[in-house]
Amino acid sequence: MYGRLAQHADSIQQVKNLDLADFRCRYLTVDDIWIPLGESLLIQTFSPVWNHLIDGFGNHDPGKGRHEGQVPSWDVLHPGRDWANRLQPNRRSSDELLAAIVEFFKAQLKPSVP
Repeated sequence: MYGRLAQHADSIQQVKNLDLADFRCRYLTVDDIWIPLGESLLIQTFSPVWNHLIDGFGNHDPGKGRHEGQVPSWDVLHPGRDWANRLQPNRRSSDELLAAIVEFFKAQLKPSVP
C-alpha cells in the first residue's frame, strides 16, 4: 500500500498544475479479501469523476515500443508525466474534457426522483 501511495504522490509531483500539499489520504488496512468490496462501496457511494470519466491517474509507462495508445484523459488535464508525452494524442481536448466534467457534476447534483 505504501508503494502504491508513493507512486500516486510521484504522479502528482510530476505534473505542472497540481501541488501534493493539496492532497490528503485516508486508508484502512484490511485483509485482501475485503479490498474489492471496500473499493466498490467507495466508488458507488462517492462516484468519483476519475472512476467514471477521467481515466489514467494510476497508469504506468507502457514501456519501450508500446506507445500506440492515447494520452490518458488525466494527463490531458494534468500534463507533465514524461512517459505520457510519448503516447498518441487524446481524441478529446482539455476544453472538451473540462466541459464533460462540468456535465458530470451537474448530473450528480440533480435530485433523484423517488
